[in-house]
Amino acid sequence: FHFFPHIPVFRSLLLLLLHQCIKFYKSSKLQNLSKMNSPNQESDSTTTNVLPLASMSQQPYVSELLSFTLDRLHKEPELLRVDAERITRQMQEVAVGNYRAFISASEALVSIREEVSSVDKHLDSMISEIPKLTSGCTEFIDSAQQILEKRKLNQTLLANHSTLLDLLEIPQLMDTCVRNGNYDEALDLEAFVGKLSTMHPKLPVIQALAAEVRQMTQSLLSQLLQKLRSNIQLPECLRIIGYIRRIGVFGESEMRLQFLRCREAWLVGLLDDLDQRNVYDYLKGMVNCYRMHLFDVVSQYRAIYADDTSRSEENYDGGLLFSWAMHQITSHLKTLKVMLPKITEGGSLSNILDQCMYCAMGLGSVGLDFRGLLPPLFEDAVHNLFSKNMCTAVENFQIVLDSYRWVPLPAVGFPANGSTDESQEDVTPPSSLMEHPPLAVFVNGVSAAMNELRPCAPLSLKHVLAQEVVKGLQAVSDSLLRYNATRMLRPNESVLFLSLCRAFIEVVCPHCTTCFGRCYPGGATLITDLQSSFNGVARLLAVSPAKELPKRADSAEERHIIENGGDATTMDNGSSPPAEQVGTPSPDSIMQDSTAQTNEERDTKS
Repeated sequence: FHFFPHIPVFRSLLLLLLHQCIKFYKSSKLQNLSKMNSPNQESDSTTTNVLPLASMSQQPYVSELLSFTLDRLHKEPELLRVDAERITRQMQEVAVGNYRAFISASEALVSIREEVSSVDKHLDSMISEIPKLTSGCTEFIDSAQQILEKRKLNQTLLANHSTLLDLLEIPQLMDTCVRNGNYDEALDLEAFVGKLSTMHPKLPVIQALAAEVRQMTQSLLSQLLQKLRSNIQLPECLRIIGYIRRIGVFGESEMRLQFLRCREAWLVGLLDDLDQRNVYDYLKGMVNCYRMHLFDVVSQYRAIYADDTSRSEENYDGGLLFSWAMHQITSHLKTLKVMLPKITEGGSLSNILDQCMYCAMGLGSVGLDFRGLLPPLFEDAVHNLFSKNMCTAVENFQIVLDSYRWVPLPAVGFPANGSTDESQEDVTPPSSLMEHPPLAVFVNGVSAAMNELRPCAPLSLKHVLAQEVVKGLQAVSDSLLRYNATRMLRPNESVLFLSLCRAFIEVVCPHCTTCFGRCYPGGATLITDLQSSFNGVARLLAVSPAKELPKRADSAEERHIIENGGDATTMDNGSSPPAEQVGTPSPDSIMQDSTAQTNEERDTKS
């Protein structure tokens, strides 16, 4: 190693390699010894492919060293020393043979460094002066250019002074034409300015003039659209659409959409002007508005766009007119759905239905017949009106029944069998009901409901309304049973109550059935079939010993006896007959049977 004092790296590397070779040799020897001691045990691992303390470029040489024998390794340092001496001698020979070139190169390098430093100093000074020169030249060019441009503009202005005056007056002239309704002249001016703007896109005066004209064109367009929102006829519509086409702001489809929007705004304005405080008048005015003006709008659209190639598609989902018309009809039906329940008279409902049918029939000539969509709306309104009237009748009956004082009233011709002598065609309430004010109030309410139903009685609601009548009768029956179960009546009051119940079964129910039959042919049968749902009152009368109505108190003495809870049946001498000779049982037995019936019903429910 003393031959390479000037190569410390190589010397260190060689030492490390030798040290590693010794370690590898020792480890190999130990492994061989362990294999000899335990021949059946297999080695766990092999040496890694990459040897330590060596870069990738040194791997081949290190691998070669590891493959040498020990004698060869002892000779390796000597061989390396010989190679190093040979390389050193070659370097010395080259240096001696070319020493003049080395000296010349060194001197040239020093000279070049000095020259470059001098040039660098001069360049720095020149660079610092260049911005001043540049700014001066730029200022001169700018000022000269501005002067030339101003001079050129002044010359051009002088040459075209009269023409510019005429051009600058165009916006004012166009505004005058728009205000006076001279739309053709205004559009001619707009086209002239547009042509000038296209020919002279770089002239500021022309561009400013074009901007002002565009503003006036927008004002003209707004005025034309506003006219479309007013009550105009087909010739005026054709003229306005022609002007809008000349303006060229909208495409064909967008222009049609704008036409429909403006006409819709006009329709909405007409509807907003109607007085909504009176529902009937509002609906009548709305239907008339749609009947007249919606037909006009559709006719105007088809006349204006008669050359549309897609006219065959306008009655289908893809047509613009179809979509707009469906929107209007849907809005009309929604308004009917909201407003019809507010009508409280059947005659008004019938009139509105006739108006709507006439409107739909008229619009059918332009493909907007919506008569098939009206029945559900009016059926709901009729059902709602009839239900409200029946509920009102039941509520009034309940109020009168709760506050009623059970006193006998004079007889007004109530037959013993509970049937009237009047013709079946006569639906006048039986006069015998005047003896029972709660039932009279209920029958009046039912008659009012039937009177409101009769002008507009949909056949499709026949069964539903029959159930409403039965529901009302059932409510009255339940009220009577509940009244009998919760009130403690005196004997004479119990007799009057049972008389009222008998009148309900024998007079009120047949009368309500007859009234409904007059509204619907065969409707009486529906109610008769459903009368089993309110047989509670009939059962109450069946179990009660009072099979006959009480006698009417004609004299003051008899009325006094009944009011005091006594028996109205007396002998001529003032003494009461025996109990077995009297057809009407005592009030105590009536109350006992009524209580027993109520208990049986409660047990059945539980």
